[in-house]
Amino acid sequence: MIIENEVKLDFNNVLFRPQTTKLTSRKQVELLRTITFKHSRQSWTGIPILASNMDTVGTLEMAKVLNRYQIITCFHKFIDMNKVVEWCKQDHTFRSSYFAISTGITEKDMERLDANIQLCHDNNVSVQFICIDVANGHMESFIQTCANIRSKYPNITLIAGNVVGGEVAEKLITEGKVDIVKVGIGSGSVCTTRLQTGVGMPQLSAVMECAERVHSVGGYVISDGGVCVPGDISKAYGGGADFVMMGGMLAGHKESGGELSQDEDGNVYVSFYGMSSSNAMKKYYGGVASHRSAEGKIVRLKYKGEVKNTIENALGGVRSTCTYIGANRLEDIYNHTIFMLVNQQANQIYS
Repeated sequence: MIIENEVKLDFNNVLFRPQTTKLTSRKQVELLRTITFKHSRQSWTGIPILASNMDTVGTLEMAKVLNRYQIITCFHKFIDMNKVVEWCKQDHTFRSSYFAISTGITEKDMERLDANIQLCHDNNVSVQFICIDVANGHMESFIQTCANIRSKYPNITLIAGNVVGGEVAEKLITEGKVDIVKVGIGSGSVCTTRLQTGVGMPQLSAVMECAERVHSVGGYVISDGGVCVPGDISKAYGGGADFVMMGGMLAGHKESGGELSQDEDGNVYVSFYGMSSSNAMKKYYGGVASHRSAEGKIVRLKYKGEVKNTIENALGGVRSTCTYIGANRLEDIYNHTIFMLVNQQANQIYS
């Protein structure tokens, strides 16, 4: 047994220290980034936020809205790509640089991935991102699967995760040949991995550790999980994340999917659940396999209306962060970050 004594941090354990700035308006902040990826060698320009590949978030309706903001939607892996292709053919403002096709690593997942990419190719719809998603990215076989997908699709930008360790994150770049590593285990709002397994790592520290190793070999990092308020998005960038994935913040909207319900007072709610929940496994696999347990839960969220309001509020929060710390561009947040630890009493007040 080994005990690590170093304190690990979540987003609510820190605050940014304000700094002198030359900015006079939030309008002066540049949120777009242009990135060239190590292995695919593809260049991408957009706001580095992603909608999570959950079926109550990563929907076509979500992508139609986020596309206008140059934000990526990671489609859930069971999405009907025929509908995506039809929309791409109908709406020529809908750009494939702002969606990702998701996949697991089973044989069926690989067959579905190949079929979806072939479908897009046959209809002249380019695929720029593949998100290779598993609950535990620390498996050696996962790294090899990523390398196999890279060999098959050398020019597509690969996202892979989830991990929380710097060593495996680095290996995903150098050996798995992925371009972006997705970081976070147990930090999602409907994830119960920490309760079911006792495994996980506070999200900010996970991002900080992985970003240092991944950046040293030319890769990029997504912070996935733990984002509850706009300030958490900025804190993820401050910790070294290049992209931030949003799940719970984007759930519960008109575009999110999820079953609607109404209480006796007329309040409308939307269901939201993790993709490792019993609800998701019943829906897509016929139930929870006997050798595993569910690591997600289903919750009811109060209906939030159109997602554009949440997105604009989130982007406004990031702009405000930049004005407080003197960062002219979103990509400058890291170099302008001074985090202050907050004590338990302050933490409770902040929360």
